[in-house]
Amino acid sequence: MDSITHTLFGLTIYKAMDKQEMNIKERRALLFTAVVGSHLPDSDVVSKFFDSEGLYQMWHRGITHSIFMLPFMAIALFALTALIFNVRDKRIFYVSLFSVFVHITSDLFNAWGTGYLEPFSSIRITFGTIPIIDFVIWGLISSGFILSKLKKQWKSSFIFKMVLLAITAHIVIQSGQGYILYQQSKNYYEQIALSASFLPGHFQIIGKKGELVEISDASLLSGRKVKASLISKENADLNTLFTKNPKAKTLYAWSPFVVVVDNDEQLGIYDPRFYRNGQSFLFEYIDKNDIK
Repeated sequence: MDSITHTLFGLTIYKAMDKQEMNIKERRALLFTAVVGSHLPDSDVVSKFFDSEGLYQMWHRGITHSIFMLPFMAIALFALTALIFNVRDKRIFYVSLFSVFVHITSDLFNAWGTGYLEPFSSIRITFGTIPIIDFVIWGLISSGFILSKLKKQWKSSFIFKMVLLAITAHIVIQSGQGYILYQQSKNYYEQIALSASFLPGHFQIIGKKGELVEISDASLLSGRKVKASLISKENADLNTLFTKNPKAKTLYAWSPFVVVVDNDEQLGIYDPRFYRNGQSFLFEYIDKNDIK
């Protein structure tokens, strides 16, 4: 998810806690924990400054998004909160654990995916059923804040617990629809990837069969409609590309599958899940004129 959504998740977790018996310092510590925990896995962005081998695409959302790192990150955040606020309430640890869990798990559902099982598996897990910016989630959280202002007789913690349940229901419904469309597409393709649209219930189906890659708009109501057909030059030798552009080798390992470009000017690969207006912004290539 994007940074705004992760921040909203942190604020929602904080508001969902019953804080009646907490003093001001404890509440500040809880807010700090919820918001920082909702961003902590993305601390891996600093690795970009140390990347000299084109590995950042695998490093980002890698080990820091692993379920096996969850307890260690929660303990580290709990210790940091205790150091800053001198608060050692067990509820702070539970919020640390939950906020980090929400971050790494919610990131599974968009097309970028995560290294959820690292270091035991390098597979990048992605469901593609929730867009990276989900306006339904924003709307549900905004509704919680509005209700908490209008309905003073309702406990804020209750309202935001309902918001969390509503977000979970939204993700389950979206993922259920995506799963059905994914299963239906198995009749047409050898490899399939899913990418959610900003419009609820609408998806892109990216299917590959041999050298043909098709990108379709799909929903349960309207069915599947092919909007782009691409040809991948599967017989191209990519060794030179990987040697001269290490980011291409990383992209090849990171993506579910790629489209290979091999023409008179370029040798490259791109991820078709991010194909818009005739090109993908995840495109790594070399100019053939430079290797002659």
